Amino acid sequence: MSPPDAPPVEYEEDDDEFSTLFDELEELEDLVDSEDERRQVREAMRAAAESQDSDPAVFGRVVWGFGRSDLAEALLGSLLFGIPMAVEGGTVDAGRHIARHPLYLAATLAVAIGLVVAILYVADFQDVRVANAIFGIVPRRLVGVTGTAMVVSVALLTGWGLVDWSGDPTAVWESACICAVAFVPMAIGAALGDILPGS
Repeated sequence: MSPPDAPPVEYEEDDDEFSTLFDELEELEDLVDSEDERRQVREAMRAAAESQDSDPAVFGRVVWGFGRSDLAEALLGSLLFGIPMAVEGGTVDAGRHIARHPLYLAATLAVAIGLVVAILYVADFQDVRVANAIFGIVPRRLVGVTGTAMVVSVALLTGWGLVDWSGDPTAVWESACICAVAFVPMAIGAALGDILPGS
């Protein structure tokens, strides 16, 4: 038993400890001089992330890297959100509409990517960390999630005969726009599917 004048012992939550550990490892990665040292720091970060696998918590975990399980989760999320879009006639109508208004297409894609960034990095569902960014700028998780959603959109709508890539340029353009409309909810589903399981 502690003496009465001893300060109370405070225990940090495990998720706070992982977050602090990752903050310190990221600072260390910026400080080291050689690529070999950076590789060792990244391995330590990967080991710390893998050590969370036994933790049953869904929220509040550090999410780092983008691997096969993340890809599978993004694929499942895309399909769950995308299948209703594929069977809904409004998707084709909306796609044809934005085909006639290229600025609407640009806005549609920008909003979709903005929503994915917000879900992954801003909404704070999980402590999502950027690992091995492409060209040192673009997060691999962002590319993986949006790329998965786009591939699923094109494959699903093509397979179900909603778009046709063999026609004239106008039909191909309309097909691309229809896929862009379906891409929006699929990207949201891919982002949620990726991070909500906490892997």
